[in-house]
Amino acid sequence: MAAEMHYAILSRRRLLAGLAGAACLPAVPAAAAPRPRPWPHWEIHNPSSLARLDHAPLERLLARYLHTSDGPLGADSLFDYGGVTAEHRGELDAYVAGLARVPITQYRRAEQLAYWVNLYNALVLQQVLVAYPVASIRDVDLSGAFFLGGPWAEKLVTVERFDLSLDDIQHRILRPGWRDPRLHYVLNCAALGCPHLQPRAFAAGDAEARLEAAATAFVNHPRTLQMRFEGLQISSLYVWYADDFGYGRSAVMRHLRRYATGRRAALLRGLEGWSGHSYDWRLNDRALFAAG
Repeated sequence: MAAEMHYAILSRRRLLAGLAGAACLPAVPAAAAPRPRPWPHWEIHNPSSLARLDHAPLERLLARYLHTSDGPLGADSLFDYGGVTAEHRGELDAYVAGLARVPITQYRRAEQLAYWVNLYNALVLQQVLVAYPVASIRDVDLSGAFFLGGPWAEKLVTVERFDLSLDDIQHRILRPGWRDPRLHYVLNCAALGCPHLQPRAFAAGDAEARLEAAATAFVNHPRTLQMRFEGLQISSLYVWYADDFGYGRSAVMRHLRRYATGRRAALLRGLEGWSGHSYDWRLNDRALFAAG
């Protein structure tokens, strides 16, 4: 048993060491993400409903395993995938199964929004844990879809008799249903380049404040905007989902200026666009920095 454990530790360290120079990977997907396509069934809601959903299991998991660490490009929100116990894995699975049984079309829109955001993030955690250790969520190769590799197009959960994938939740429910670009900031794809996994489950009661805070945090993170010799480099998120922020580069730049503060705001003043974009696909794994 000791020898097997030693081998596993060595294997993980070799895996992590191989990632050291991968901080700014080129954008692999095409210039635009899949267009949002409304799914009429998920537009049904009950505005008079007072029912509330319990996201405490996800909250407990985040409180125990999500950590903030200082990386080479600023603070990162890192998840301790390797530390999750079998008991807590079971609690996550039970939470996802419980959400799958919810007749969500009978709830009001605010509860629906929290439901879909938390279900998406919980499913991502679940899929990474199933495949762990991996260097990137793209190594959880269940299907292709928009991103090369990854679990995005695989049907992972059944809600109200409909089989759903992560792509379905993002591109067919959340994006067309709410048309709010700030939703990108609360959906976590388990990559360092992604907006941070939030330390609390998304809640209907303070959604607006949470969306604003998440937008400000991502826009002002050093990984999102960088001035290099060749010009401004931005997160690929703004290229893939440019239409969600308006139309054209000017709309993206207006969005960035809205949330940029301090030196970031000064950096954007007078700029009309960017010269390139990148995305860090390394797993948001606490072991990535703990091993160093």
